[in-house]
Amino acid sequence: MRELIAYWRDGFDWCAAEARLNAFPQFKTRVDDLDVHFLRIEGKGPAPKPLLLCHGWPGSVYELLEIIPRLTDPAVFGGDPADAVTVVAPSLPGYGLSFLPGQRRSGVEDMANTLAALMEALGYDRYALQGGDWGCFVTSRIAYDHPDRIIGLHLNMLPIRRDPKMLENPTDEEEQYFEELAHFLTEETGYQIIQGTRPQTLAFGLNESPLGLAAWIIEKFRIWSDCDGDVESAHSKDAMLANISLYWFTGVIGSSFWPYYARLHGPWPIPDDGPIIVPTAYAAFPKEIVRPPRSLDELVYKDLGQWSEMRKGGHFAAMEQPEALAADVLKFLRQL
Repeated sequence: MRELIAYWRDGFDWCAAEARLNAFPQFKTRVDDLDVHFLRIEGKGPAPKPLLLCHGWPGSVYELLEIIPRLTDPAVFGGDPADAVTVVAPSLPGYGLSFLPGQRRSGVEDMANTLAALMEALGYDRYALQGGDWGCFVTSRIAYDHPDRIIGLHLNMLPIRRDPKMLENPTDEEEQYFEELAHFLTEETGYQIIQGTRPQTLAFGLNESPLGLAAWIIEKFRIWSDCDGDVESAHSKDAMLANISLYWFTGVIGSSFWPYYARLHGPWPIPDDGPIIVPTAYAAFPKEIVRPPRSLDELVYKDLGQWSEMRKGGHFAAMEQPEALAADVLKFLRQL
């Protein structure tokens, strides 16, 4: 942390980070009572499908900047221009530039409603979805609520209910997953508890200390990435600090906690009363924080066709392995 903070203070170029973001077309529009920030990049192909691309926590739109060109202009990277998609990449409500002091807070269901309304306002009657972390919850909820509008759903994390006792007679594979899940729930969810029960108290501390904010976020990049404890083998200081700086300058850490509060004080965001029926694909990265087996996933996603075992990568797949994730997304959308 001493090394990182020294670099943040004396070496990091925020103006370069701003310029990198500003190289993409950005917009803000009013959706209900929220001003939603989003990137929209037209696909450079003959008939680009629209794709709503969603980040998670503690990420931001910076998480997506490496993958977006691979989706919108695959020919530049040796791909087929016919695969190009048009990307809409919003800052989730309450995150980054989709935040103003005093605005209402948003849980998963609220975010899904807002972003579905955004896509409708942009004129997209039918579109595809992609997400990880909260993005996988939000996109899955949109697919649940509006199956008639969704071409397909691609995920790099699966929002399966985290209940080690959800099955009475698990298979050996399911039992192994439940053992891994029990370890995760015991050892790795402290952040969820504090963010979900005392978010404002924690936010006071992190909004007062750039060191504290950086430590809170960097820990997740280190633990959740495929890096064997060396976080800079997966993410550069510049990439991580661009993301952290956006949290710092916009003062959103408290509002970014709200989905955790909403989840702990309400039902699981993906209802149990009906499956998700849209065509679904999953990119299974080896160091994802939870990896439920396909048998459990198919209880929720009834049209889970493409299942890709990825060679390397973790939770922040769009940052860690943008080429591999983009290729998997385009492969899926090509079939639809």
